[in-house]
Amino acid sequence: MPGRLFLTASMTALAAETDSDVAPISGEQPRRNIAPGQQVVTLTSDGFIRMRWGIIPVGRVNARGRPVMETLINARCETVFDKSAYEGTGRAVVPVNGWYEWTGEKRRKTAWSIRPKDGGFLFFAAITDVWTAPGGIELPQVATVTCPPNKDVVKIHHRMGVLLKKSDIPLWLTGEPEDVARLMQPWHDGQLEIAQATDVDWEGA
Repeated sequence: MPGRLFLTASMTALAAETDSDVAPISGEQPRRNIAPGQQVVTLTSDGFIRMRWGIIPVGRVNARGRPVMETLINARCETVFDKSAYEGTGRAVVPVNGWYEWTGEKRRKTAWSIRPKDGGFLFFAAITDVWTAPGGIELPQVATVTCPPNKDVVKIHHRMGVLLKKSDIPLWLTGEPEDVARLMQPWHDGQLEIAQATDVDWEGA
């Protein structure tokens, strides 16, 4: 759904892949293990910025009017435009070279690396929010959107991130909810490579 991310390509390569006219983020190093709560490179309609992965739901309530207490790392595509906890959020894309999932029981878990078969980038659909911290400091936040898994991922997890074609990124960023609904579906079967993660995958964690 994803559990951890990795972005090992250069920012120059990312800017070229997305045909962005906006300068890529400077000083961003290759990262093999990006965890919730850390900063991630995010593409918005205004260009690339860093955001905290995980929306702190201060002031947000659920359908029963009760405060949402848990940090929102992922948002289900089935409810992202309807659930009160997501009201007023924006949209963005989280570019990665892949992500990790785990199977098995505690202390016996197996880590799996998921990446595109042909290499390159994957683009997660995401929602955004801004948390105003004590002192008035604003912290941009992002949560990935999830959907049911495709045939590649179903053997290791019951959810996967909504992946976008490069040509659909502008629509996701600026389209109306009814227009982007068709994008929120499992990625095409057979286009992901899944392999057991090795120690080198976690280098620099």
